Amino acid sequence: MAKQCDEAVTQIHLKQKMTVNELVVAMGKAGAYNGGSLARAVDIYDQMLRDTETTKFFGLAGAMVPAGMGGIVSDLIKGGHIDVLVSTGANLTHDIIEAIGCKHFHGTAFCNDVELRHDEINRIYDVYLPNEAFEHFEEFIQKVFEELEPGSTISISALLKHIGKNLKSGILHTAYHNNIPVYCPALQDSMIGLQYWLFSQTNKVTVDAFADMPALMDRCFTAKKAGAMLVGGGVPKNFILQSMLMTPNGFSYAVQLTGDRPDLGGLSGATLDEARSWGKITEEAQAVTVYGDATITLPVMVAAVLERRSL
Repeated sequence: MAKQCDEAVTQIHLKQKMTVNELVVAMGKAGAYNGGSLARAVDIYDQMLRDTETTKFFGLAGAMVPAGMGGIVSDLIKGGHIDVLVSTGANLTHDIIEAIGCKHFHGTAFCNDVELRHDEINRIYDVYLPNEAFEHFEEFIQKVFEELEPGSTISISALLKHIGKNLKSGILHTAYHNNIPVYCPALQDSMIGLQYWLFSQTNKVTVDAFADMPALMDRCFTAKKAGAMLVGGGVPKNFILQSMLMTPNGFSYAVQLTGDRPDLGGLSGATLDEARSWGKITEEAQAVTVYGDATITLPVMVAAVLERRSL
């Protein structure tokens, strides 16, 4: 028989009280399609966390906080599993909204959006967020901005750190208390950005979009190894992967969870193998892309890895 056929597919047999890790291991032995990729992702992510020489980057894109995934990110920060976080401004906006006591609500994607508009409810697929939450958000964030020193210049990460200091829960709160930098290179593309523009109309504090680069580059140049956990794509994915381009090295570990197709040419669907051509990921890197809904793949992957680390 050809060498390519030396590993047979093992049929999965489910059992009562099967743990998440046991299920993932069984999926790995079956080894097919995205179930097999998810099992591979768990192996790589587990190895990345166990490699003490690795600086761990985490990219957060897509509406993950409204979908309830923000708690996972906070827990990973607490557990020391994230050294550098890069997020969209939208996720951080929703993180703040949750942290100040407002809630996202279960809704439906099959609805009358005009009626929702009249009822002052914003829809994120099947998650609802009343306008009232943004009113509380504005009141909170403007008070936080007013604490900034007039005439000063601040980086985006320092601004987010300042916000986190004023929160009692959530991603930014946890990052602040664990001294984890949070980068948001497209902060303007969010309610935080819009509120800061409003603040800037009557206050003189400059946010320097390039001020984060020295610390980030220092981190990349001093890293013995680098690993990337990418939820979604977009700006966080590219910001993370391109950060190693200025160094002689690339990422040694990379896991991407995405629902986007690679054949459309968009970054969110681009394969990690494509990143090898740029030198963002090393030729020998352990890397895998899992196609699917990250609200499914992320909890399963993290739960399996945490279970392994407790064994």
